Amino acid sequence: MAKDERFVKVYAQGKMNVSEIWVDTLTGVNYVFHASGYAGGMTPLLDKEGKPVITPLEELNWIKEK
Repeated sequence: MAKDERFVKVYAQGKMNVSEIWVDTLTGVNYVFHASGYAGGMTPLLDKEGKPVITPLEELNWIKEK
């Protein structure tokens, strides 16, 4: 993975019905991507209070180094 990539995939499951979590390396905001067949969509991942899930910068640096 290039260290200057804006988004990194941190979780994936499924083959036909795909669910993934992507992290924006500049803001730390987590996004959920789901695809089924030819349709798909992406939205911010929200916590129980409706606020975006944000990965701390320390964790982001570790992810980018992988």
